[in-house]
Amino acid sequence: MLFSALPEPQRVARRTLLASALASGALLCSGRPAAAAGRDPQNPSGSVPAVLSSSGAAGAVQEPDFAVHHLGLSWTGGRRAGRLRLRYADGWHGWMPVLAGDSSGERHHALLWVGPATAYELDAASGAGDIRLRAINTVDGPPTRARFDPSRRLTIAGADPARHPGFRYLSRPGWGADESLRFGPDGTESFPTAFFDVQTLTVHHTVTANTDPDPAATVRAIYYFHAVTEDYGDIGYHLLVDQQGTVYEGRYSGPDPLPVFGPRSVGPRPSMVNGAHVGGFNAGNVGVALLGDLTSTGPTPAARLSLTRVLAALAAVTRLDPLGTTAYVNPISGATRTVRTLAGHRDWAATECPGNTFYPALPQLRIDVARALGR
Repeated sequence: MLFSALPEPQRVARRTLLASALASGALLCSGRPAAAAGRDPQNPSGSVPAVLSSSGAAGAVQEPDFAVHHLGLSWTGGRRAGRLRLRYADGWHGWMPVLAGDSSGERHHALLWVGPATAYELDAASGAGDIRLRAINTVDGPPTRARFDPSRRLTIAGADPARHPGFRYLSRPGWGADESLRFGPDGTESFPTAFFDVQTLTVHHTVTANTDPDPAATVRAIYYFHAVTEDYGDIGYHLLVDQQGTVYEGRYSGPDPLPVFGPRSVGPRPSMVNGAHVGGFNAGNVGVALLGDLTSTGPTPAARLSLTRVLAALAAVTRLDPLGTTAYVNPISGATRTVRTLAGHRDWAATECPGNTFYPALPQLRIDVARALGR
């Protein structure tokens, strides 16, 4: 099973589902409490801060009544939103261009780490339209009743722990997901979970800070931006990996602690919860995102190692060949695309994701994943 750090009663149904995939000695992950579990050093109280946010408009100075740590933008038109300037305690800083970090259909997106700014102004580019601006603070809000859960360290079953110590894993409670964001004012789930058999795996980068002082806060900002600003109903990715190699559970897949997969299979392969990371090609497509901007730099060694292990675990459980090609068929729309089974976002759409530096490294990543599987 991908992540087996679960109480036995909650694993039974999915263990039955995935038994054939595991019988061949596929990559397994077993969990044990992390050495420093229970306390986040950047949040020693253990409480989850409430999200502070406000919408803004282009062409005028925006002054939220809180420090802005992340600024989310989406727009239509060209890939350039315009130019942005930020005010800090020492005054206004210079104008800088805002380019799309990601695209879905006709919309372009960017989530910028700007903290802690006291004001901002966007001078929109000619042709940029339907601009959405959202100032976000996931660090300084008042404490909520939610609490961080202890993290777990995931390891490869049967591996030598001295050589393969595993990686730190944070569930949704572990990084402080506010589950109320998935529901509308009337209490109904905005986008109820739907499950489809896994066909392929796709790698992304989030185009956020490469020297992130608080990755969990960034994951919460991505969640808010996706769920509320972009109306995806939840965070779009299934799993995320930060620069230290910590793995984060992404999109909600059910009440048990197992990420990505559903309670039962609808076809020959394990079924995954439908995400929102590749417009038009989400169903059956697992999205794994590296935190950071990989346009001009590659991932850290820790992030690269965790990504390899996560993709190998996913490939093992779903019986996908990381060196193969998939004739993808969207089970909802019927849309088709022939892609590498382990693809980058730009293999599906006109986007620079997962970065101009990292995308050329995908052939080696496929080889490394296959090696981790013993192929």
